[in-house]
Amino acid sequence: MGIIQVNNIKLFANHGCLEEEAKIGSEYRVDVEVKADLKRSSRTDKLADTVDYVHLNHIVKEEMAIRSELLEEVAQRILDRFFREIRMIRRATVSVAKINPPIGGNVAEVAIILTKKR
Repeated sequence: MGIIQVNNIKLFANHGCLEEEAKIGSEYRVDVEVKADLKRSSRTDKLADTVDYVHLNHIVKEEMAIRSELLEEVAQRILDRFFREIRMIRRATVSVAKINPPIGGNVAEVAIILTKKR
């Protein structure tokens, strides 16, 4: 078993419960970690034998572009697509963080972290 991480994916999106969030949007950071059997790819040196991190990034970008009120729903959609589209994945963790959330204080970010396994 091995781990592939795609960290600090920076995006702009319009998630949130407030009407202003839908209109003006916010900056987000997404971190992804997937576990899969990487023995074969470590021997063959072939992209077809591993989890393509370009594909992971593509899924994150597409799902983050779909507006949601809650980050939990966004993270779950990302996980569901990972497992639907990439059969090699055995376990995945997704962290979705809203940078400078509008919560009335000096808060750097809020994050939702979800994990799913096959």
